[in-house]
Amino acid sequence: MSTARVSMGVAGTLGPDAIAKIAVAAERAGLYALWVNDTPGGDSLAALRAASAVTDRLVLATGVIPFDRYSADDIAAGATGLAAGRLVLGVGSGQLAGPVLSRVGDGVAQLKARTGARVVVGALGPKMRRLAAASADGPLLSWLTPQIAAAQADEAHGVSPAAHVALYIRAALEDEGMPRLVAETGRYAALPKYAANFARLRIAASDTVITPADAAVVVPAYRAAVDEIVLRAVTGADDVGAYLRFAEQAGEFEVG
Repeated sequence: MSTARVSMGVAGTLGPDAIAKIAVAAERAGLYALWVNDTPGGDSLAALRAASAVTDRLVLATGVIPFDRYSADDIAAGATGLAAGRLVLGVGSGQLAGPVLSRVGDGVAQLKARTGARVVVGALGPKMRRLAAASADGPLLSWLTPQIAAAQADEAHGVSPAAHVALYIRAALEDEGMPRLVAETGRYAALPKYAANFARLRIAASDTVITPADAAVVVPAYRAAVDEIVLRAVTGADDVGAYLRFAEQAGEFEVG
């Protein structure tokens, strides 16, 4: 497998103005894409519209918009004005109940038809990963070791050779980010859905993150595993300067 592209992820709660500044830095650093988490109070598509206005080539992605909070119509309307060639709509099941796979599949089909953008699906389990490879443009994986990520990427490419496998990785590239990285890791380790997945895979949440001490070794291992790695920025504080430094540091992995 070829070496993965390097991208950066941030939280939508930073707001469109801050994310626009981060997007400029990410593009200048040579990063492939900027992914924006969609959370209550953090509208990823509003942030990407601001980022689109100040960048030229940077791929702009959502990671992920859950179908339990937004319909495909809502997402398509929010994507209006964003160039389909630079847009990746990352979607997920969220807290959907009932026939989850069919509802996600229907949403993916509607978004691909209505927006022309690439659509990826946040996927933990094997059924959702297969749907992502077969019906969308690929899966967005998260909280995996390089070895397991490589195995899941091979599985996705077996379903569809054209599938684009992206992997979210929580990363602190400065020591100041470590307390928040530890806290974030502990929070996800305690969430039932993620705890069950860690147990099934026989790994700990702490096995799946990047720290300043191991980044030089771990980032290349992840790049050999998938098609795109998304370094989800964990900084010491939510000031724009910290994220601009992260973008510059992350860019060194892309060009190195």
